Amino acid sequence: MIRSGFGKTVARRLLIGSLALVIPATAGCEAGLNAPTLEFHPASTGAHVAVNNIAITNVFVLGAPSGSTLPTGSSASVFLSLFNAGSSKDALLSAKSPTAGTVQLSGGSVSLPVGSPVNLTGPQPSVVLSGLTKPLVAGTDIVLTLNFENAGQVTFEVPVQPQSYEFSTYSPPATP
Repeated sequence: MIRSGFGKTVARRLLIGSLALVIPATAGCEAGLNAPTLEFHPASTGAHVAVNNIAITNVFVLGAPSGSTLPTGSSASVFLSLFNAGSSKDALLSAKSPTAGTVQLSGGSVSLPVGSPVNLTGPQPSVVLSGLTKPLVAGTDIVLTLNFENAGQVTFEVPVQPQSYEFSTYSPPATP
């Protein structure tokens, strides 16, 4: 007597195969068409640098809308995040750039408590480049120097981003 298990084996394989396709499809369907993974997210918006336990992240200058240029003499907004990973408080005292006549910190120095993020990320600017010494074009970089009370000074390049796309709601500096 010869037994044939071929029909059962094929049916079992089809059942396992269909379950393998159905389980992932039903597990990921809760997000629908608005899933965050379907949206574009830039890998990084701006410059990142660290100095003596102060992390400075996502630093960028807000330029003119795409296809435009900020003219010489005008102002531009700077956005950034700071994190003090040290063991004592610090403060951002001032900033300067050869691209601007002055760099203003609205409200004066910025206190940096230990272990707390300080976001100067907008949409209203807290750091303003005034009296631009040259036109600013999106896609270029400028040099920026930040001076901290304890961490000292750090100089780095910062990208100029257009006031378009994800930055369309960010504000340029107020005009006098």
